[in-house]
Parts: sequence; structure tokens; C-alpha cells
Amino acid sequence: MRVAVVGATGAVGQLLLKTLERRGFAASEIVPFASERSAGKELPGYGVIQPLTDETVQGFDIALFSAGGSTSKAWAEKFVAGGATVVDNSSAWRKDERVPLVVSEVNPEAIALATSAEGRGIVSNPNCTTMVIMLPLKALHDRFGLVSMVATSYQAAGGAGQSGIDELAQQVPVVGADVEQLVHEGAAAAGKVTPSTFVKTLAYNVVPMLGTVGEKGYTDEELKMRDESRKILGIPELTVSPTCVRVPVMVGHSIEVRATFENEVTRDEAIAVLDAFPNLTVQDVPTPLEAAGLDETFVGRVREDLSDPKSLNLFVVGDNLLKGAALNTVQLAELVASARV
Repeated sequence: MRVAVVGATGAVGQLLLKTLERRGFAASEIVPFASERSAGKELPGYGVIQPLTDETVQGFDIALFSAGGSTSKAWAEKFVAGGATVVDNSSAWRKDERVPLVVSEVNPEAIALATSAEGRGIVSNPNCTTMVIMLPLKALHDRFGLVSMVATSYQAAGGAGQSGIDELAQQVPVVGADVEQLVHEGAAAAGKVTPSTFVKTLAYNVVPMLGTVGEKGYTDEELKMRDESRKILGIPELTVSPTCVRVPVMVGHSIEVRATFENEVTRDEAIAVLDAFPNLTVQDVPTPLEAAGLDETFVGRVREDLSDPKSLNLFVVGDNLLKGAALNTVQLAELVASARV
């Protein structure tokens, strides 16, 4: 397999390269692509970083994209025309009916659409927040029949990429220098820094707004959780009430979910189902810090609802850069490679 990695110098792109190597992906050649300012530089272990041109995109079997939606829109189909199946990590193709939206453990069969006559030759990777909840919800849906959910996310700074990690790291020592000010003059503490990646100061804070505000006051990040959950789980009528919040965590998204089912659900039954699902680990108290750098998704605080015997409350955690992006992208590439053999 000749593999292209587009966006190879970004936070997720670098993880893609490491994950391909760590999982022993059977590639005869891995070629890094990046923006014009990086093209021509040497990437140790992978050779010269290539620019995106009509000539350089030819002759690949698989192309992994993590360079933003506009780049995916401009170049994915050119890679396909040159012989590749594209696995895209942006939002560019997720709503396209001819492009499967796939989580490797949840709906791997959907990937067949990509290379069929009806497909575009592209497989889409879900949003990193949606990704975290897909494994437990699939496990529970198959047993109890999911009909609705209320989902509140606690999303890491790293969800905004390297710029988010850098901004939080820079803010922490400045905002936290005066503890008395944090306690008694919070606005003044927040005003010591000027946020650019986030809409408010994130250090020592919680910001209940990320993404662009759209339909009925919900952000695009919140609407992705609704739309992508419906598509991945194959439940077009699924009712979703989402709220997305940014928290001062470097890496690791957390989501509190109240899931409602067609059938009554008990805690013991639910834990048994969750515990048997691949790459899903049940813990008493899962936290994003302890999940950072790990492939698994973690679920805990599983509770029967206090008022509805058909509802369950659970807390889910996962590394948004790994399973939420790089790992699932490589897992999808593995599925594509198996299908092409």
C-alpha cells in the first residue's frame, strides 16, 4: 500500500504517522503532505514533505486527510481520481449521503459504500466529541433500543488543535499567579490574557460556547453531535439535546449522557453490555487526564435514572486526538486496506 498523509505536520497528522507505525500498517511507502510553508522540508523517517499539486497526488492506494475541511474539499476527489481511497478527518464530507461516516467498532460494514459505484471513494471520520460516545451508545442500543439522549460535553483544549493546547498552557501561569484574585476578582484574573482560539479565557474557567452559533442557538459542534450520531448509529429519528462546553483540560473529551431506550434498563445489565464491547473499558470514575494517550474509550458513573426506568445516566471519556481522530482514521484505513486486497 502506498499511503499519503495530508496535514502531516499538524497535531493529528503527527499522531497519524505514529499510529500507522505503532499498529504496523502494511505500507510500502508513506508520503507526508503539508502546506506550502512546510513543503520541501525533511520530515525525519518519511523524507521530503510534498506540496499538494495535480502531479504529486497521483498513484496512492490510501490517503489520510487531517488538514481542515477546505483542503479536503479541494483535494480529496483528486486523490480519488488518482487511484486512492480517502479517509478524511474533517467535517467536509460527513453529511454527504455518498460518503460513509464510520467508527471502526460500531459500523464497519458502512465502509463498503466508499468503494462502491454509489460512493465517492471517501470515508469520513466523525467529530471527536461524537466519537467518544459512539462505542457505549452502540453497545446499549443493540440491547435496549436507543430513542433519545441528552448529552453535555466537557471538551479539552486540544479539541481545537495545537493552538488550543498552546493557548491554555500560556494562560495557566498568568491567570493562576494570584490565587486571591482568582477567588475575589475573577473578571480581573480572566482579563490578564487575551483569548484567540477560545471565546473566553479558558484557564481556571469553563466556557459554555464552542463552535459557530446556528440553528435555534445551537452551535455547529452541538449539531454535529445530533446529526453524526443519527448517521453512525442508523437511527435517523434519534432525539438529541446537546450542549458543548470547553474545559481547562489539555487532551481528553468527557461527555455526560442521559440515554433513553425503548425497553427498561438496569445498571447491572448495562454494565455487562458495556464491559463486553470491544475497546470500551468500564471504570468507577473515568477522567480525561488518565485517558490521555490511551486507545480505549472509558465509561463510568453508570446509573439508573431516578425517575424513568427506560433511562440511564453515564459518563464517557476518551482521548480526542487518538480515538477521536488519529486512531479511528488508521483503523478505517486498515478496513479499507482489507477490502482492497
